[in-house]
Amino acid sequence: MPGIAHADKSLPCSFRGQLICGVDEAGRGPLAGPVVAAAVIFCEGFDTEGIRDSKCLSPAQRQRQMERLMTSSCLWGIGVVGHKIIDRINILQASFLAMRQAIGALGIEPEFVLVDGCHQVPGLSMKQQAIIGGDKLELCIAAASILAKTHRDQLMIEYSEQFPEYGFGKHKGYATPEHLTRLFEHGPCLIHRKSFHPVSEYYHKAETH
Repeated sequence: MPGIAHADKSLPCSFRGQLICGVDEAGRGPLAGPVVAAAVIFCEGFDTEGIRDSKCLSPAQRQRQMERLMTSSCLWGIGVVGHKIIDRINILQASFLAMRQAIGALGIEPEFVLVDGCHQVPGLSMKQQAIIGGDKLELCIAAASILAKTHRDQLMIEYSEQFPEYGFGKHKGYATPEHLTRLFEHGPCLIHRKSFHPVSEYYHKAETH
């Protein structure tokens, strides 16, 4: 799936003397649904008040900041990698793929990429730095975390309409007690990740019977 990008690319921001992009992902841990990554380059003069790690914001606050980012002249891109590819190449490689999609969707090549976590993104031509806890340390990564989280949450809400018996709109596919109860009751659906425990147990049992 190609990346999703902001249409207005007129005002990229030169930050610390370089065109810097923050990258983060959402959805590495869930049992169902895609992994989503976002890339953000702040525009000149963008007010970063309220931009925080998405986990530190309420859903309403995340929504408000997402709307500010998307309607500003900041550059942003989103990458989405679905459950089938996650099962085929593993979640780490799928996260890298989503990040490359998001960066590619910016429409402009950043000079430097700041990545949340302990891994640099393989296959990038530009310089980069992986920062553990980067979503709390770098505002451009925090902005990316907001876009990735809100976009993935919306996708899972849409999936909840397709698969109402699982409650995806509430737990977003994470292994909450409610999700596990419904998984054990109904078995996996089409968007569950077959390679993730305990979903994998259902397919293992099916293969051995």
